[in-house]
Amino acid sequence: MNKFLLGTALATLLLSACNKSADTPAPEAPAPAAAAAAASQDTMPDESRPDDSAVDAAIDKILGDHSKYKAVINSYQKAVTEGDKEGVAALIDYPLAATIHGKPASIKDAADFVRNYDKIITPAIAGVIKAQKYSDLMVSGKGVMLGSGETWINGICKPGSADCSEFEARVVRIQPSGSS
Repeated sequence: MNKFLLGTALATLLLSACNKSADTPAPEAPAPAAAAAAASQDTMPDESRPDDSAVDAAIDKILGDHSKYKAVINSYQKAVTEGDKEGVAALIDYPLAATIHGKPASIKDAADFVRNYDKIITPAIAGVIKAQKYSDLMVSGKGVMLGSGETWINGICKPGSADCSEFEARVVRIQPSGSS
C-alpha cells in the first residue's frame, strides 16, 4: 500500500473516531509511522533501515547478495554527488553502454569514461542518481534500476565462477530517461 493510500485510510479512521465527517479536511501532519520511518532514516545505519528490507529481499531472491549491490549503489550516489569522476569510473563494468548526445556509445575503459563524464552523467542523470531512495529501487532479472532506467546495476560473474556464485555488482548502463 503506498504512503498516500495509507495516509488517507488513517485520516478517515481518525476522523470517524472523532465523529467528524470524512469530508472535513484533516490537519496536514505526517502519519506517525511515516514520520518515524523518515526520522529513522536519518539516524539508522544503511543496513538497519526498515524500508530497505523489501528491496534487500528482492535483490537476494533475484540477483544475489544484496550487500554487494547496496555498497555499489551507495558508493555510486556518493561519487556522483561529489563529482568524483574517477570514483564513478571505478564502479563500472566496461565496455559501458551509454548515451552521448542522444546516440548510443560504448565506453571502453575508465579513462574513456572520465574523458566523457560530463556528456554521460548529465545534470538530469546526476539529479536522478542523487535523488534515488534505496527503498524505491526497482529490481528485476535485468538488475537494479535507478530512476526510470537512467542507471542499471547488475552482477558481473568473476572469472572462473562457472555458476556465477562469485560476482561483483557493477554499473552496466547509463542513459537518459526513456532510452531503451
